[in-house]
Amino acid sequence: MRVPHSSAAYVNAAKIRDYLLSPVHPLGCFKSSFFTSLGYSQDSWTQLEIDLRTHLRSHAVLQIRRNVYGTKYCVRGRLRGPSGAAADVIAVWIVLDGESTPRFVTAYPGED
Repeated sequence: MRVPHSSAAYVNAAKIRDYLLSPVHPLGCFKSSFFTSLGYSQDSWTQLEIDLRTHLRSHAVLQIRRNVYGTKYCVRGRLRGPSGAAADVIAVWIVLDGESTPRFVTAYPGED
């Protein structure tokens, strides 16, 4: 199964630039080192956004969970970074109740 309406997915720039790729964010700094090892950087954060959208459209849903806000989809698959290195990544997307567009929540290393 794929996430519905994935071609219209919404990604908040701050989630990529100021969280996933931030070496100083209290929680994101741990993810930053992982994504940096794949060749991503804060200066060229849009590449990670593009690659996460491709990841969403290219891989099947691993898990679906409902919460008070909507339906969360965990998508797992290989992500090849700008350096050519690849790793297993789990990206989480949510479709809020009353909406149809998936919104990016977070991404983190999967089990390689």
